[in-house]
Amino acid sequence: MARNLPFPPSLLFRNLASAASDRLLAPMDRGGFGPRGARNRLRIGGFVCCSGSPGMWGPAATSTAQLAVAEINRRGGILGREIEFSVYDAGGPIDEVIDRAEQAIASDEVDLIMGMHTSAVRVALRNLITRSKIPYIYTPVYEGGERTPGVIAIGETPRWQNRPSIHWLAEAKRARRWYLIGSDYVWPWQSHRAVKRYIKETGGLVVGEEFVPVGEDDHEAHLERIRAAKPDVVLISLIGTDGVTFNRAFADAGLAATTLRFAGCFDETALLGIGADKTENLFCASGYFPSVGSQAGDDFRDRYRAMFGPFAPPVGSCGESAYEGFCLLEAAANRAGTLDMRPLLAAADNLVYRGPRGPVTVRNGHARMPMYLAEADGLDFRVIKAI
Repeated sequence: MARNLPFPPSLLFRNLASAASDRLLAPMDRGGFGPRGARNRLRIGGFVCCSGSPGMWGPAATSTAQLAVAEINRRGGILGREIEFSVYDAGGPIDEVIDRAEQAIASDEVDLIMGMHTSAVRVALRNLITRSKIPYIYTPVYEGGERTPGVIAIGETPRWQNRPSIHWLAEAKRARRWYLIGSDYVWPWQSHRAVKRYIKETGGLVVGEEFVPVGEDDHEAHLERIRAAKPDVVLISLIGTDGVTFNRAFADAGLAATTLRFAGCFDETALLGIGADKTENLFCASGYFPSVGSQAGDDFRDRYRAMFGPFAPPVGSCGESAYEGFCLLEAAANRAGTLDMRPLLAAADNLVYRGPRGPVTVRNGHARMPMYLAEADGLDFRVIKAI
């Protein structure tokens, strides 16, 4: 059973078929199901960061996943199998997350893992999950390069997210001097390696780089080093609330008016945490912004509000990615005509599916999608251009 979650057990479903129509949030019932693959329901374990620095995206990711499951079940499920969805906390110490994954696979008999969590968790879990011969769909922005058999990663990667943004900032904003600051784990490490190449392409210069322990909220020393380096842009790869506290401190230090900020994993949830008066000169690139104005995105937003109401957790790119994972799964299953692992993964590895982001092309375990550069405008992102 999912545990250590900062919301009531009634938010965790074994059956979401009636959720959209009845608005009734029923607790999970694990009884009455046979061995994995022998029942007529599809058990999906959602590994979502619900605690720690990235936990601020947990409510939105859980809600968008619930919406996807409710919609799929209303259409008759996936190949006739109704989805049962459980959430497991992917935050906190890695060994505890591994314990939850072992339980989900061995005791709860999940058929598939859907991951909306950090790359550090993905690296720790991928061999365990794929060794168990179940598919693993990983949805958020990440560093790229995931090639583990059985893992499909569909999030934004530096090549398509950061490279065009860096070139635009160099051309439109005359950005030459860059300071890189990120959380101390695999996504920022690997992303910064790519970012340095893209900065060099523009003739730019990296004037400083540092990695901050996850959970750090005292940024005075970092800001002093940034001030001394005099960058044109600070590229921020801090995760979750770490990015929120850094950006608050950045603005409070008077740097926002003179120094551009570009964030690689940021959305409207983070803007709410920062505050409308501290978002000046803050840019972000993503495959999803609510302000894009596409029919697919607007319809998704309306369905989300209809199911969860006007005070539901705001959905930005990180939370929305959980919905995209179910779009991929449904498209792959329909193409394969089976939920057996090998044909399902083969289908998922070479297809085009449609979701709130529009058409997404998956090839060799990686996704290409519409990508946008946006600038913060108070508590919203205003899209500048497609990139």
